[in-house]
Amino acid sequence: MTYLDKTQHSTDRQDGGVGLTTAAHELAAPDAKTVHRAVAASAVGNATEWFDYGVYAVSVVYLTQNFFPGEAGTLLALSTFALSFLVRPLGGLFWGPLGDRLGRKRILALTIILMAGATFCIGLLPTYASIGLAAPVLLVVLRMIQGFSTGGEYGGAATFMAEYSPDKKRGFFGSFLEFGTLGGFALGSLVVLLSGMAIGEEAMADWGWRIPFLLAGPMGLIGLYLRSKLADSPVFLELEESGQAESSAKTALKDLVSQYWRPMLTMAGLVVALNVVHYTLLSYMPTYLEGQTGMDAQTVLTIMFVAQFAMMLFVPFAGAVSDRVGRKPMWYFSLIGLFVLAIPMYTLMANGFWWALLGFAVLGLLFIPQLATISATFPAMFPTQVRFAGFAITYNVATAVFGGTAPIANEALIASTGNPLVPAYYMMGACIIGLIAVRFMRETAGASLRGTEIPEAGKAAVLVPSRPLG
Repeated sequence: MTYLDKTQHSTDRQDGGVGLTTAAHELAAPDAKTVHRAVAASAVGNATEWFDYGVYAVSVVYLTQNFFPGEAGTLLALSTFALSFLVRPLGGLFWGPLGDRLGRKRILALTIILMAGATFCIGLLPTYASIGLAAPVLLVVLRMIQGFSTGGEYGGAATFMAEYSPDKKRGFFGSFLEFGTLGGFALGSLVVLLSGMAIGEEAMADWGWRIPFLLAGPMGLIGLYLRSKLADSPVFLELEESGQAESSAKTALKDLVSQYWRPMLTMAGLVVALNVVHYTLLSYMPTYLEGQTGMDAQTVLTIMFVAQFAMMLFVPFAGAVSDRVGRKPMWYFSLIGLFVLAIPMYTLMANGFWWALLGFAVLGLLFIPQLATISATFPAMFPTQVRFAGFAITYNVATAVFGGTAPIANEALIASTGNPLVPAYYMMGACIIGLIAVRFMRETAGASLRGTEIPEAGKAAVLVPSRPLG
C-alpha cells in the first residue's frame, strides 16, 4: 500500500543564482480501517509495557517476600523498580535514532519482543529461598532489559500513532495510547486481585504471583502480530521517499542535540510534571495505602482497579476535547488543579476505603488532561527526521531522573520525615516545573506533522525537499 499519492515539482526560488527544487508530496490519508489498526497496534504494545509496571507495583509485597527478605525488603524491591528507569535513557539513545533512520515499525517489533519476553521470564525465576542472591540479581537483569526496551517502545508507539492520526483528530486517536497505559495498569491490578481471591494469599505469595508476569508473553505476541500487518507511518514514508531520512543514527543524534535543544528542554519540564504524578499515583499508591493507612492488599487493589478503570473511560473524551480547545489549556487545567487539590485529597485518603477511593479518583481525573494528550503533544514538538529520537531520548532521561524514582523517593522521605503528605508536596513541586514548561510550549492542535520543520498550529508544513531529478 502506498501513501505517496502525488508529487509536484516546482522551482520556487533562487539562492545565489542556483535554482532549488522542492517537492510537495500530497499524502493520501490512510483509510479509517488502517488508522484503527495502527491505533490498536500501538495501544496493545503500550498496554503490554504498562501491564508489567502495574503488576510489579501491586506485587511489591509478594516480590519482597520471594526476592528481598529482610527489614529493608520493600525499599530494595522499590529500588529494583527504579533501576529499570535508569536504563531507559540508554534505550532511548539506542532505539530513537535508529527509529528515525530505519523506520518506526522495525524498531517497535524489536522492542515489544524484548519487553514482553523479559516480563514473561520474571514469572519463571527461582526465588531467593531456592538459589539465594542469584535470584534478585536475575530479577534486576530482567528489569534492566525491560527498561532498555521500553526506552524505544513508548516513544516509538506514540510517534507511530501520532503520524498515522488525522491532524484534526490527533488528540482523540492519540489518547488511545494512554487508554492502553491505563488498561495495562488496570489489567495488572485486576489479575493480581482475582488471582489472590481465587487461590488465597498463601498460595499467591508462594507461586501465584507468577501468573500475571507469564500473561505478558501472549500479550506481546498479539501486539507483535498487529504491528506486523501495518506499513510504516505515512509521514515517515514520505520523508524516506524524498531521501530526507537521517543518513545514520549518529547523525540523527547530532542534529537533535545541536538544533532542537529548546524543545527538548521544554518537553523535559513537561515530562517531570507528568511522570512524578503518574508514578506517584499509579505505581506508588498501593505501597502508600498499605503502609500509611493500614489497608489490606485486596482493598488497595480494588481501589486501584476501580479508579484506573474510571480514568480509562475519560481518556478518549479528554483527547477529543484537546482537538477543540488545544493542548496548552488542557495542561494548564490539569497542573493547576493538581497543585491546588493534592494536599486535600491525600488528607482524605487517610480516612478509610471510600475516602481513599474519592481522593484517588479526583487526582486521577485531574491528571487525565495531561495523560490523554501525550501522543498528540510530545511527537509534535519535533520535526519528522528527529521525531522518534527527540521523543525517546528526552522522555526517558526526564523519566529516569524524576519519574521512576518517585516511588522510592516518596517512601524514603516519608520514612525520614514521618509526614504522610510527602507525596502531595512532591507532586506540587513537579506541577510548578510543568507550568513553567507549558509557558514555552508551542500550540500544535490541528498542525500537520509532515515536513522538516517543527509543527505549529496555524502554520503550514514545510515539505521535505525531493531527491535531485535526473
